[in-house]
Amino acid sequence: MLWVKAIHVIFMVTWFAGLFYLPRLFVYHATTTDEISLQRFVIMERKLFAIMTIGGLGALIFGLWMMFDYAIELYQGQGWLHAKMFFVLLLIAYHVLCFKVLKEFREGKNKRGHVFYRWFNEFPALILFVVVILVIVKPF
Repeated sequence: MLWVKAIHVIFMVTWFAGLFYLPRLFVYHATTTDEISLQRFVIMERKLFAIMTIGGLGALIFGLWMMFDYAIELYQGQGWLHAKMFFVLLLIAYHVLCFKVLKEFREGKNKRGHVFYRWFNEFPALILFVVVILVIVKPF
């Protein structure tokens, strides 16, 4: 089971790397005006999204593997795990929203400025902070 946990963490780190960097690319993309740079950002965002999607799917698969392996413990005082799953669902929604934003940029339909994306960029850091505390401290 330690191998499954290790692989889960590796995929989780990959996913978060993308969740941290893709919105930062949106910040820069929102301030860019020349066509060459705009196309470069579209390519970078598409490739990064593919990598972070692989990371997210891997984290989800190996996380579910661990959950089902520990299924008996799931219902016995594991409130922290239920809370973690709620935050993972929020991250999945954020991931989907990143795809929507990526598509808007690709189609030249972005209406938001760089300040919005600077705030948008902070969400995964907050979630990571909460999830790590839930998993390590297990407060409830």
